[in-house]
Amino acid sequence: MAPRAYWKGYLKLSLVSCPIALYPASSSSERVSFNRINNKTGHRREDIGRGYEAAKNQFILVEDEEIDKIKIESTHTIEIDNFVPRAEIDDRYLDSPYYIAPTDKVGQEAFSVIRDAMSEKKMVGLARVVLYRREHVVMLEPFEKGLLATTLRYAYEVRGAKEYFEDIPDLKLPAEMRKLAAHIVATKEAHFEPEKYQDHYENALIELLRKKKAGMPIEPVVEEPTTHRVINLMDALRASINADAKKPAAASTGARRAAKKKSARG
Repeated sequence: MAPRAYWKGYLKLSLVSCPIALYPASSSSERVSFNRINNKTGHRREDIGRGYEAAKNQFILVEDEEIDKIKIESTHTIEIDNFVPRAEIDDRYLDSPYYIAPTDKVGQEAFSVIRDAMSEKKMVGLARVVLYRREHVVMLEPFEKGLLATTLRYAYEVRGAKEYFEDIPDLKLPAEMRKLAAHIVATKEAHFEPEKYQDHYENALIELLRKKKAGMPIEPVVEEPTTHRVINLMDALRASINADAKKPAAASTGARRAAKKKSARG
């Protein structure tokens, strides 16, 4: 089954345009999710309306139909405003990824021209699009045969780092200490394999739900941290190098999903 497009419209660069579809490149559907329930009735708490608090306890009620009447250009067109070097975009601004693909054969040539131009210039495009009833700035970059669009946070949404780091002093560390730390880093070098990682907290939630469904008693789930008595930092670095203990390999994503489905079936 072909993936379902979240948004359809046009990609535009100056006078060149083509019809496109936008698809979420990430998903949270595998996560355990909860609904807000009325403890007395056992029913979900329904969304009874939207209200903007203009003053204390004074709300302006707005209907979905009224919001849908807002039709600015970026509601239906992703127009590339600028091209910038990718390195200039601070990773703190990156938000959610989406795939962009052409929707018909007629527009494939125009789509490819825009994609390849970015690739050759080694630049990313900046554009705007309305998603989730909000206009987002998006970063466009070539990705395989299509484009990857990443929504960006606005400047006011990103906190400056200075106030968090200003009390950290500039220390001149001993050469041996830096060498030991570098050795530890070298022994832990690896390649990023996202399927190796799992959400231990979610696994505990799944087990809790399984036990509640089966009417079993619920016991606290506590992972005791491994502690070592360390006299000073240099001793800690040396002890780390000599440590033989290794953490057990994380279960694959596929195994975790299978376990989740099995638990859900009871």
